[in-house]
This record gives sequence, structure tokens and C-alpha cells, in this order.
Amino acid sequence: MTDSVELGWRMGAPRLSEDPLAWSAPRVRERFSALRESVPTTQVWRGEGPVSTLAYALRDDIDDLTFTPLGGAAPMRWRQSLAANHTDGIVVLHKGRIVYEHYDGPLQPHTPHVCMSVTKSLVGTLAAAEMVAGRIDPDALVTAYVPALEASAWGNATVRQTMDMTTALEYDEDYTRPGAEVWSYLRAAGQLPREPGVIDPCGIRAFLCTVQRNNWHGEAFAYKTVNTEVLAWILCNVTGQTLQQLVAQRLWQPMGAEHDAYFGVDGKRLAGAGGAFNGTLRDMARFGEVMRGNGFFNGRQIVPEAAVQDIRRGGSPAHFAHAGYALLPGWSYRHMWWVTHNAHGAYCARGIHGQGVYIDPVAEMTIARFASHPKAGNAGLDPTTLPAYRALALHLLANP
Repeated sequence: MTDSVELGWRMGAPRLSEDPLAWSAPRVRERFSALRESVPTTQVWRGEGPVSTLAYALRDDIDDLTFTPLGGAAPMRWRQSLAANHTDGIVVLHKGRIVYEHYDGPLQPHTPHVCMSVTKSLVGTLAAAEMVAGRIDPDALVTAYVPALEASAWGNATVRQTMDMTTALEYDEDYTRPGAEVWSYLRAAGQLPREPGVIDPCGIRAFLCTVQRNNWHGEAFAYKTVNTEVLAWILCNVTGQTLQQLVAQRLWQPMGAEHDAYFGVDGKRLAGAGGAFNGTLRDMARFGEVMRGNGFFNGRQIVPEAAVQDIRRGGSPAHFAHAGYALLPGWSYRHMWWVTHNAHGAYCARGIHGQGVYIDPVAEMTIARFASHPKAGNAGLDPTTLPAYRALALHLLANP
């Protein structure tokens, strides 16, 4: 993979209003490592406490590990898969120690990178904790916590349906379709510039109020980012705190994050819950270790064990099957996490263009990855990513 430093590209993201090619494939890589230079942001403070230690036990037997991609005939080496998936950085932990770490292009260990929909899993984890504490009832209607959504699609949806994305919304998340509602959402969220002559609501919450129902809730899984924005609205109303405060105080500070993180914000200064979080690679690995440890990390219980166990159990594979993910048979979705239901009980946070946190409890393995794949959907990465992660888990089990 050609290093963008070698190409002489500037190491800052273009301002969206100034560069119409900001989302083109050659520019995505630098943009993802410098989002704060193109959109307004708000800080997630790591606090004043000590950084939690991630011990190193680097191995030299991973780059040459081989596996066969899904649908492929020829084997591929682990190192080859990184280039194939346009990996910006990846860190692998085994039993809490870093056994593999790799950076490419503009990404450095101290550089925050956009996490895309991995953000959703942060929000889902916080909400799961509130449910365990009894402050959010998953069976209650969304409007019990956000009355402003009474006339929207969520007027008769439950929190559980919203959290597990079994709502039926007149909203299309297809990034390949120019007229999809996701583009209006991104403009309302301040992640894309407003188009001349196109009237979009100003701000995420104003946009949510316009979304309508197109079928019965609770019958099928359908991945819609706006559900996460609704869940964050519930969280903020219940706790009286902003999303950035919640992530800082309940995750980043107690887990001993190494660096501050940040959210992209909309025109109302509201943090984008669906995909606007930016953190460093090692800190995302720390978050993965919190989850792998059933919520316990850095000498404390950060997330209730019952919340993590509920996530690991997963949702309904039957509901999930309706979405038609051919590469994810038998999977489910729970609390904004993707659950494999494989023999190791692996589950993951996933974001477009290749962002991810992957946890294999049996292999005691956590992987955090940032990427800048030119195609948004993970269908372009999963054929190599999923068998590579599985092969590494088996390798670590056999060679502890």
C-alpha cells in the first residue's frame, strides 16, 4: 500500500466547503485522521488520572499467518490483508498485552481517527448500563423519555426496538444512492455541506423529528444510523449530561485513556452519536479490553457485568436475517453491537470504510482497526477481515 506521506499529500483534511473532492478515494485517508480540521468538534477529556498500562509482548509470527478469504481459492498472508483493506492502523491484544501493532499513512499512535459507526457501540454500551441501573426501561416507548418525537416514526417504538434497530423507518442508509435519506441526515448533522437549493433541517434532532414509519416496528433488523441518535437523545435526557460528558466520565476517564478524544458536532453543537466519534487506536483497544473483561478494566468495574453479558448474548438472528447480509449468516445485533454467535462468542463494533473493534472472548483477543477503504460498506472488507481474525484467534490459542 502506497504511503500518503511518500506521495507528498498534506497531512490535514480539506475543509468540506472548499474541496468538493474531500470524500473521493485518494483523499479519504488523510481526512479520516484529521476530521477536526474540516468540521466543528467537541472534546472528550481523558481527565487527569494516570494512563492505564498496555504491556507489550510483540510477536514476529503474525505477519506470515495465512488464511483463505471468503469465496477465495488462494491463501492470503495477514500482512497482505492489511494492504487489501486499506488499513491505516491496527493493534492486537492477547491476554491484555499488545502482540501486534501497525500504522500506515498519516495515522500515528497519538492521532485520533474517525471511528464511524463504532461510535454506535459506545452509545449502546452506555445505554445498556443505564438499563442495568434501572434508569431506562427497554420496554418503554421512546416518547416516555423524548416527548418531542411523538409525531415521528419513534412515536410508537420502544427503546428496545430502537436500540436493536428493529424499527421500521422511511429512511435509506444506502451510501451508493444519491437520493438516500442518509445524505440529508449527514447534512443536518454538519458532516456534509448544505447543497444549494436543498432545504434540510438544521441539526440532528430537528432531522429526527421528520422521519416517519413505513411499516410495523419489531419485525426485522434494519440498520439505520438515526436510531443511535434517538438512543443518545434518551441517554442525555435521562442523565442530564451531554454525550461527550458521558463518554468522558463513564468510559475514557475510568479506563485510563491515553489521549483526549472528540466528537464532530452539528450546527446546534450536538455531538453526533451515529458515527462522529474520533479516538486514538490504543484507546479504542482499551475500550475493547473493557468489554472483553466483562466491564472490568484498569482495576475497576467500568461497565456493569450484566450489561456486557446482555450484549454478548446477542439479539434475534431471525430478525437479523431479514437484512440480507450474505457474509454474516447467523449473526445478530444487540445494544448497537454486532454479535457473531460463532464458537468463540465473538462480537464487534463496526464502522464504514473499515473501522472496527473485534473481541474474541475464548481466544482472549481484542483487535482495534482503523482503515480508509474507498468503499463505504464492510462487504468489501469482510471477505478478508473475518477469516483473518478467525485465523489469528486460533493461532493465538494454539501458540499462547
